[in-house]
Amino acid sequence: MTLENKNILIGVTGSIAAYKTAHLVRLLVKEKAHVKVIMTPAATEFITPLTLATLSKNPVYTVFSENDQWVNHVELGLWADLFLIAPASANTLAKCVTGVCDNLLQAVYLSARCPVVFAPAMDLDMYRHPSTQANLAILKSYDNRVIEPNTGELASGLEGKGRMAEPEELVEALRREFSAEPLLKGKTVVVTAGPTQEDLDPVRFISNHSSGKMGFEIARAFALGGATVHLVAGPVALPNIPGVNRINVRSAAEMFEAVSRLHEQADFVIFSAAVADYRPEIVATQKIKKQDDEMFIELEKTVDIAAELGQVKRPGQVHVGFALETNNEFQNARGKLERKNFDLIVLNSLQDKGAGFRYDTNKITIFDQNGGEKAFELKSKEAVAEDIKNAVLEYYRTQ
Repeated sequence: MTLENKNILIGVTGSIAAYKTAHLVRLLVKEKAHVKVIMTPAATEFITPLTLATLSKNPVYTVFSENDQWVNHVELGLWADLFLIAPASANTLAKCVTGVCDNLLQAVYLSARCPVVFAPAMDLDMYRHPSTQANLAILKSYDNRVIEPNTGELASGLEGKGRMAEPEELVEALRREFSAEPLLKGKTVVVTAGPTQEDLDPVRFISNHSSGKMGFEIARAFALGGATVHLVAGPVALPNIPGVNRINVRSAAEMFEAVSRLHEQADFVIFSAAVADYRPEIVATQKIKKQDDEMFIELEKTVDIAAELGQVKRPGQVHVGFALETNNEFQNARGKLERKNFDLIVLNSLQDKGAGFRYDTNKITIFDQNGGEKAFELKSKEAVAEDIKNAVLEYYRTQ
C-alpha cells in the first residue's frame, strides 16, 4: 500500500521534535502523496515555514489571513484525506480536547471530517502526567488515532517515554490508516518467513537460499490491514516491521515450537518459510575435520510444521501454504494443498524468470480448497503480498 495521490495535511506544533517534520514531509512526497502543512506560531520558532514549503511544494499556513487573503480552514479540512498532527504538544492536545480555537491549526482540527492522527512529543513527566493521559484518552474516545511516542533520550536530558515516533514509523502508521480492512480488525495472523538452519557442527549448517522477503511483505500487508501480526522468522538480514511482533528462530524445531505456541489464538496462519526438510541425525560437538576424500552425513526428517498443525486446525481457522516447485508445478501444489490440510496454497516456480528466492519480484498462482485457481503476473513482492492478503480475505468471506 502506497500513499500515492493521498491528500495528507500535516499539523506542526511547538515542540523540539518539529525538526523531524522536514524528513517526514520529504518521505511523504517521495511516496507521491499531496502534502500541505499548517504550523502554530510556536512551531515556527523550531523550524521555518520556508523549509516545509520547499519540501512539500505547497504554501505553509500559519495564520487566518495573509497578504489580505483569508486562509479557509474549512476548505483545508475538506481537502485532507488524513490530518496528522506531528509533533502534537501537550498544549495542543489539551486545546483539541476542550475545543479551544485560538489558531489556524485548531480551527482546521475542529472542521476536519477526515481521520485525525496525533503523534505526541514532550518530556516524560509531561507525557505521563494524569492530565495528559486523560486528554489522550478523551481524544481516542472522539475516534482520533494516537501514535505512541518512543522511549529514549529527551531534549531535557532525561531518559523516558516522550520522543515523537520517527518519520519512517509515522509513514508506516499512515499506510495502516489507509490500508485498514474491517475484516482484519481484531484478527490475529501468524506468518513464518525465511530459511531454517540445521547444524552439522559448531561451524557448519544446512540451509537454503530463502531471503525471507516474501514472508516479511506478507506480514507487513496484514499489519497494514489492521491485524495483530506475529512473524516467526528464520535467520535473515531484514529489518523489523513496525507494528509486527517478530520472533527470531534458527532451526525447524525452534520454528515449530514458536508457531505452536501462537497457533491456537491465530485466525490466519501463513506458512511462507522455507523450512529444511532434513537435518543431520548427529550434530558433531567439535568442528568436523577434513580427512577422507568423501564424507557421508546421515539425515533425518525435520518436523513438518504445516502438516502437524494442519491436523489440529480448528473450524474457521485459515491455513495458507507455499509451494516452490521446479517441475509438475500444478500437480505438486494441489497435492500439497490436500495433504497438509491447507485452505489456500501459493505456487511459484523456479522456471519463471524473476520468481523465487532472493528476487524482489515474484510470480504466483493461488489455489484454494473450493477448486479456485488464479494466476498473477510478475510483480514486486510488496504487490504480491497484497494479492495474497486479498485472496485470503476473499476465501474467508465465503466460508
